[in-house]
Amino acid sequence: MLKAADLPDTLSIFPLPGALLLPRARLPLHIFEPRYLAMLEDCMKTRERLIGMIQPRQVPGSDEKRLHAIGCAGRLTAFSETEDGRYMITLTGVSRFRVLSEVAGFVPYRRVSVSWEGFERDLGPSESDPGLDRPAFMDRLERYFTAVDLSTDWASLKEADDELLINALSMLCPFAPEERQALLEAPSLDTRRETLVTLMEFALRSVSGDGDNGERMQ
Repeated sequence: MLKAADLPDTLSIFPLPGALLLPRARLPLHIFEPRYLAMLEDCMKTRERLIGMIQPRQVPGSDEKRLHAIGCAGRLTAFSETEDGRYMITLTGVSRFRVLSEVAGFVPYRRVSVSWEGFERDLGPSESDPGLDRPAFMDRLERYFTAVDLSTDWASLKEADDELLINALSMLCPFAPEERQALLEAPSLDTRRETLVTLMEFALRSVSGDGDNGERMQ
């Protein structure tokens, strides 16, 4: 496990709309663009093997895209190469970071100067959520999955610990990029769960009118 002292001041970043990586979670990625193949090769030469996942954001009234202020660094923990030179990789979330500035250089991919301050909890053990009412949560989740036509292994979800359950759903549910960013920036597991619940309730109201009675789920 990486420690705070191991975290670098600069990161190579992969700006990918809609992609969400959270601390201690795993994100599979398919790498095929030449610039990101170069990034991956450079990443494998480093001791930390970190890549920063971050979402671009549209500047209102313009075609310009900038970076969100907060992303999550993932450690390269698995990769395989295809016959045509592409890579299937897995990043395991290490810690969120805040972008300070972009770093100019002679590489085809983007690099940023980062701060890890405020995200010390990300390097610790798994979080729990004492406020989670699991039966009510699973009931609403089942209705949400039905409404958006998703299927899952319900037995595995019911047995998952708090962090795995909440983070896996945050990463896998079909939320919009800005909604995923809100889940990323949630300061703790319980606030991420509350954000997740709000997003599911909003989706249920949009699809079927459910939730108009003001019911709340923990």
